[in-house]
Amino acid sequence: MITGRCECGTVKYQVQGELKDFSHCHCSICRKISGAAFVTWGGVARDEFSYESGADNVGIYSFSEKADSLFCKTCSSTILVDFKPEADMLYITLGTVDGDIDCPDGFHEFVGSKAPWYEICDDLPQYDKQSPEDAESIDEHAN
Repeated sequence: MITGRCECGTVKYQVQGELKDFSHCHCSICRKISGAAFVTWGGVARDEFSYESGADNVGIYSFSEKADSLFCKTCSSTILVDFKPEADMLYITLGTVDGDIDCPDGFHEFVGSKAPWYEICDDLPQYDKQSPEDAESIDEHAN
């Protein structure tokens, strides 16, 4: 089981399963909603995700027709992104996870629009746009 929370602890969640996907997204939208060089996402099955507390304190920002960012209304921590084309998945921000978790092989996506001041220093696969697996279900994500 995976558990996590926002910074202030108002919104708490759990996942009754494991990560199905592990990625570092460098698109401009992810950089803007996080205020960082990239966001690390963990894909989980939608039906395995639930809020333990604070569900009524979750705000939604629709940054495109295909995706919503869900965040704590108190501290503004991004909890997850809901990519509507992938109806069976949610993508939690791994920075909100409590403790250590097992992660599948990771990758970097949208490196074509990464912050110019950030250098990727690992050996994970890099994709100019989304990964080939994601490209099958999601058209254009961001620039």
